[in-house]
Amino acid sequence: MTINRFLIVVSVAVLLGACATVKETYSSDGRKAYTLNCSGTARGWDKCYAAAGDLCKESGYDILDRSSEDASFAAVGGSVNSSGGSIGGSSVKTSERSMVVACKRK
Repeated sequence: MTINRFLIVVSVAVLLGACATVKETYSSDGRKAYTLNCSGTARGWDKCYAAAGDLCKESGYDILDRSSEDASFAAVGGSVNSSGGSIGGSSVKTSERSMVVACKRK
């Protein structure tokens, strides 16, 4: 791999890391595929689509799998004081989103 190509690959990986988590895999037909994770409150499906577009460029991509699930995380805390204590809590709602894409063959 040439230095220029290496720098481009590293740059793309850094940029994609801010948008969606990308993990390389292979599809059932042998193509290189990518699992994209765009979970969380600050990320949406648009981040996955943008990452897929950046990876596959003008060749385009096929969506092989796509899943979404709403999740809530709760935290309960408390303290004991002379009047018997208190319990407090909070919850955060987020969405788990992921999709698997493969670049189209030219």
